[in-house]
Amino acid sequence: MEIGRVIDSFPQPFRPDVAIRPDQVDFQPRVVDICSDASSGSVVCKALIVGDVAVGKTALINRYCRNVFEKDYKATIGVDFESEQYVFFNRSFILQLWDTAGQERFKSIAAAYFKGARVIVIAVDLTDPVTLNNASTWLQDALRDNHDNDCDIYLVGTKKDLCSQSRYERKEQAAIALANVLGAEYWTTSSLTGENVESFFNRVAALAFEKAVLREQEAIDTVDCGVVDDDPIRVSKRDSRINSTSSHSKSKCCK
Repeated sequence: MEIGRVIDSFPQPFRPDVAIRPDQVDFQPRVVDICSDASSGSVVCKALIVGDVAVGKTALINRYCRNVFEKDYKATIGVDFESEQYVFFNRSFILQLWDTAGQERFKSIAAAYFKGARVIVIAVDLTDPVTLNNASTWLQDALRDNHDNDCDIYLVGTKKDLCSQSRYERKEQAAIALANVLGAEYWTTSSLTGENVESFFNRVAALAFEKAVLREQEAIDTVDCGVVDDDPIRVSKRDSRINSTSSHSKSKCCK
């Protein structure tokens, strides 16, 4: 049985000044406590990778999932799908990476798979300023089908290996400015060399895992919480089922 990637230390951001949770340096104690329950099952999270055609979305995913880089990629039609498994505090976590088409003629197909995402990664080519200009449109498209506005957003500059140092610095400044506008965490990567690729996805997985665990626990608490004589109490699911079959007079005191 494949265990998956074991992450036992909290992945840090690429730049603390452009991070989703800049002040967080370790896993939340609440999450660690929840994961101590051995009966807990796997947690699954959907991540969308969006951006213009040829920005390097497929290369980014292949470098991370397969540790390979190919110079010639065929354009993605609709969506491709990869799944990575992790272990956090003995808790299984599955990150689904949805590689979406960047060509205009395939956008309607790709958009059909946007719903239910908890992570949105917008890839931009550091050598092509047009892709940076289109980033906000990609984010709007991805958020259109995710109305709860609870997505972690990342802006990832690809192909760093093709930039001179001076050019990279200029592009990074522009990308960071946009990331601040979009409320996104910024990263720079190179699928050719592998620079920052693993660190980036580990960071995505860790933050998504924490939110998924807390969201799941909140749902459980909502189901398991009852009110008797106006005092909130925690009741087990078994007791909830018993209460639902009790007398009418008893059920009237529950809200």
